[in-house]
Amino acid sequence: MKILLLDIETAPNLATVWGLWNQNIGINQILDAGYTLCWAAKWLGERKISFDSVMNSSPEVMVRGIHSLIDEADAVIHYNGTKFDMPTLNKEFLLFEMSPPSPYKQIDLLQTARKQFRFPSNKLDYVARSLGLGTKTKHTGHELWLKCMNKDEKAWKLMERYNKQDVKLLEKVYHRLLPWIKAHPNMGLYSENSDETVCTNCGSADLQRRGFSRTSVSVYQRWQCNACGSWQRTRKHEKDLYDTSKVLIREN
Repeated sequence: MKILLLDIETAPNLATVWGLWNQNIGINQILDAGYTLCWAAKWLGERKISFDSVMNSSPEVMVRGIHSLIDEADAVIHYNGTKFDMPTLNKEFLLFEMSPPSPYKQIDLLQTARKQFRFPSNKLDYVARSLGLGTKTKHTGHELWLKCMNKDEKAWKLMERYNKQDVKLLEKVYHRLLPWIKAHPNMGLYSENSDETVCTNCGSADLQRRGFSRTSVSVYQRWQCNACGSWQRTRKHEKDLYDTSKVLIREN
């Protein structure tokens, strides 16, 4: 299974406004719409982090580069990408008259953080620091984005480090949250050996029986993965409990 880790940075919308607080901005006040400044991405488990920007390439070439990677992916890991990164990129694909990339699953770690835990903040930087996984690259704030829009080379070097570090943090957080991700693509469906029983979340065959899962009508063998710690159960019910070749489904 090919899993892509992805993060983008965007330019803000530019508009004329009458005040600084609680503004209702009309369409005729927009001077320039926001756009993708850069992206960083890597394949899960590989070391190389790819990066491109409007400073390095033309906007279309940059967008076609990330389109190509997404097109290869079976799943994409992101942080708030369901609402931000992917719709933003889809808009860029549409503007450059590209067809949609091949279908892929989305693994949004922000959704897992919100649903499974109660951190004081669900921002990637806070969650990563709380888990002892590192921090985002420090920068100058909004000014960095403005300097990059004005093609400041020094600012762009910092932006590249910042963007790549987000992807590194994303991968570390993914591995820590993995057993808690409920909507993870079933790795068993991508196993090279279709007869092997593997963890639905990480694909490991190192599983142990841990009791039973009961519904109102059936009893299922329950398993825990020794590699990532996630829980699942055998798809078949009681009469097939001792057939370890049965496909697993995630424990709810």
